[in-house]
Amino acid sequence: MESSGNGVVGDHTTPVDKEVDFANYFCTYAFLFHQKEMLSDRVRMDAYFNAIFENKHHFKGKAVLDVGTGSGILAIWSAQAGARKVYAVEATKMSEHARALVKANNLQDVVEVIEGSMEDVTLPEKVDVIISEWMGYFLLRESMFDSVICARDCWLKPTGVMYPSHARMWMAPIRTGLGDHKVDDYESAMDDWGCFVDQTKTDYGVDMSVLTKPFSEEQRKYYLQTSLWNNVHPHQVIGTAAILKEIDCLTASVSDILKVRSKFALSITTENTKLCGFGGWFDVHFRGRTEDPAQQEIELTTAPSTDYNTHWGQQVFLLHPPICVNQGDDLSVSFLMVRSKENHRLMEVELGCEIQQHTGKLLAPCKNKFYIE
Repeated sequence: MESSGNGVVGDHTTPVDKEVDFANYFCTYAFLFHQKEMLSDRVRMDAYFNAIFENKHHFKGKAVLDVGTGSGILAIWSAQAGARKVYAVEATKMSEHARALVKANNLQDVVEVIEGSMEDVTLPEKVDVIISEWMGYFLLRESMFDSVICARDCWLKPTGVMYPSHARMWMAPIRTGLGDHKVDDYESAMDDWGCFVDQTKTDYGVDMSVLTKPFSEEQRKYYLQTSLWNNVHPHQVIGTAAILKEIDCLTASVSDILKVRSKFALSITTENTKLCGFGGWFDVHFRGRTEDPAQQEIELTTAPSTDYNTHWGQQVFLLHPPICVNQGDDLSVSFLMVRSKENHRLMEVELGCEIQQHTGKLLAPCKNKFYIE
């Protein structure tokens, strides 16, 4: 994901402190090390490269806006595909590296790198294409799509296209040994706390036990309720996958993504296994628009793969304890994801699950809260 600007409110009432937001978020993207990680992601790079160069008709002779240009690679490709003008907006000092890269590739007459938040930038014209790699973990973490929506509403021509044009969020039941490790980590932290309380009372005469409950809640959140970035192997997926959110980048509003609420059904397809949690991922598509479709539609998926996992990996939501399931069991899942009140770029998830066994027996429902941090 590249970096842009985001002055959009985290919810409808609380304004975002831009200085705090910059310190917490944008500074990460100002390092070439982090840019290299993304530029080394072949799935990511190939998808954008193919989307641009197999659909040159969208770029040739056109004005393009790259939201969160980062190193400038998408702006450079757009120019190489024949764009008349490319406005490459970047909120951090990475803009200086992007400008140098553009010049080194002799494209300074086409690509104009602009340092600033997308919400604060003024362009001299409307554009035909908005391109951006705005996707965060589980698609919406980091809330950069807000800036893309702002750019679209301000600067995209009525006939313009979005790159990517569509996005989807997916979820499937998984098995994994991560849950046992996390429980062990939590119990080890609590054992260490117990020793600390005993020592503090013995050595210094202060009873710290009144803080045991809040410490336990803190550690439980960290070890047991925080979703994990992981590379899930396809063999770990034990049932069907379901789409929990679809986004049309041409029409979606910020209010559409402030809350992601979904109810969906899954089926277990593996015999005698354990439901250890759920894996989430996303894909995006480059389709153009109905009136001006892509000549070659390209998909970028972050689904579990045996070949190559993207730097996004998958988001794992663990159940404690896991649940014994069997082939033919049906899952009814409720999902709600909202932005954290403390940091609008992070997410909170409520995940509920009811299981009807293939025998017809209904298991007790479970409901869990998770944090995507």
